[in-house]
Amino acid sequence: MKAPEDYIVFPLDIPSCDQAMSYVEALDGHVGLFKVGLELFIAEGPDLLREIRNRTDAGIFLDLKLHDIPATVKRAFLAASAYGPQFVTVHCDEGNGILKDVAQENPGKTRILGVTVLTSLNREKLETSGYAREYAEDVSELVLLRASMAKAAGCHGVVCSGLEAARVRKEIGPEMVIVTPGIRPAWTLVDQDDQKRIVTPADAVRNGSDYVVIGRPIRDAASPRDAARRVAEEIASAL
Repeated sequence: MKAPEDYIVFPLDIPSCDQAMSYVEALDGHVGLFKVGLELFIAEGPDLLREIRNRTDAGIFLDLKLHDIPATVKRAFLAASAYGPQFVTVHCDEGNGILKDVAQENPGKTRILGVTVLTSLNREKLETSGYAREYAEDVSELVLLRASMAKAAGCHGVVCSGLEAARVRKEIGPEMVIVTPGIRPAWTLVDQDDQKRIVTPADAVRNGSDYVVIGRPIRDAASPRDAARRVAEEIASAL
């Protein structure tokens, strides 16, 4: 059984290796994964991943959101897997098992997470992009469709909101991983009755999330390590 802190993903949304390493060292042993996104990866390159692995036993979540024709995505994923991240994200619009072979045979035993719906997409943007009304008017339906496509494509899991995690879990079953971004610890909420769209770490875990991405509440705390401990306590209450 995972320890509560193993559920926590801390995003290194920071522009330099030195700054990133300061958080890696501060949070070593207090989070399960460090997430490296496009900004930091492009700025520092693969050497950053080696540096993180040398400084901590926590896993690496490489959030590149690969999106291209299937052959290019496969090659890019295999190249990323060589550096040993635990997860790499992709957009998987095609389904049809296109990632099953590469998911099973990769040098770093890296798992593939399918991105469902970006948080920046709202009804207006979906309508402008030509999505059917049923998906533009109810984003949760699009999330479920994308989760099903990710499963069909051969992904090991998906990234989705905590608001849809319970429905996604029912859709994709118990084996696949669910990673939930946009989490707000309960102790950061002034009035939960006015924050109906907010999902806490405990809520997300109860809804079926395997990992919760928590950035600003930990990063901006006077003591990031103490903030991570408080998040782990919240998660423990849901286990």
